[in-house]
Amino acid sequence: MCQYSATDGVPNDWHLQHLGARAVGGAGFVFTEVTHVEPRGRISLYCLGLWNEEQRDQFARIVRFLKSQGAVAGIQIGHAGRKASVSRPWDGGKPLFAEDGGWTPIAPSAIPFAEGYPMPDEMDDETIADTVRMFGTTARLAREAGFDVVELHAAHGYLIHEFLSPVTNKRTDRYGGSFENRIRFLLEVIDATRAEWPDEKPLFARISTTDWVEGGWDVEMSVELTQRLKSDGKVDLMDCSGGGVSRAQQMTAYPGYMIPFAAEVRRRTEMPTGAVGLISSPDLAESVIANGQADIVLLARATLNDPYWPLHAAKALKANVPWPSQYERGNIF
Repeated sequence: MCQYSATDGVPNDWHLQHLGARAVGGAGFVFTEVTHVEPRGRISLYCLGLWNEEQRDQFARIVRFLKSQGAVAGIQIGHAGRKASVSRPWDGGKPLFAEDGGWTPIAPSAIPFAEGYPMPDEMDDETIADTVRMFGTTARLAREAGFDVVELHAAHGYLIHEFLSPVTNKRTDRYGGSFENRIRFLLEVIDATRAEWPDEKPLFARISTTDWVEGGWDVEMSVELTQRLKSDGKVDLMDCSGGGVSRAQQMTAYPGYMIPFAAEVRRRTEMPTGAVGLISSPDLAESVIANGQADIVLLARATLNDPYWPLHAAKALKANVPWPSQYERGNIF
């Protein structure tokens, strides 16, 4: 969950306490918010980045603390594409133009995200190649910072998703048109990431399994992509989310509303999956694993509400999970 609290992409004390609290609270994995591979790939001026050594060294401080609490330290990396250059949500979440410190976004096709948003620059072959290399650089810096897992953010209408979806990819070259062409950018990003990321460390991919838009990316395409990635053997888990590419999406959110997508992808491909989607009940989270619908449950808003959700869930489910010694006196309720 983006915190919109960095300066020049550098994590600070806010990120240390924010992520650290979730590790203290018993989470098995603690992932950063999406961390961008270049300045113009940030959603806002205040989003995290990992393209230089100063950022790497500040992330390393956070990683050390997460691991000291027994958590697996994960970093989610991505590029905002045409959804870049907006103000923070509490500042209105509106597009930022040059006079406000904004910049021109890039995208696979010159199509703005919505009315009032800037026209993105369509990426040429050189820009595509440069961006792919940036993912590799960020993976190397993540490795040097000590992270245990990298997740590629290929969902929610950001750059990789924009290449995948027919809604946003209108190219007629080798990066557009057919399914094989539209997944090419993601495959190149995976290769660049794996070139810098050790084989023994997991690589996750977060996808929107459906655009919820007629003629857009859908579950069948998600299954076909997952089968390809499983065959390639470079991705270890599919984090199955949805939507975000268009404001025309038609969906209804309710607790667990995206769990069926993770279950479908897992059933049809035998690739491990992660389930998301307003999961806040311990019983619901437990049922996902017990019923074989997914291999992990990924929580976001629930842990913004309660950093100690895992410890409280363990107690509700009668699991014997130790509390931090410093907090054991609070384990009475």
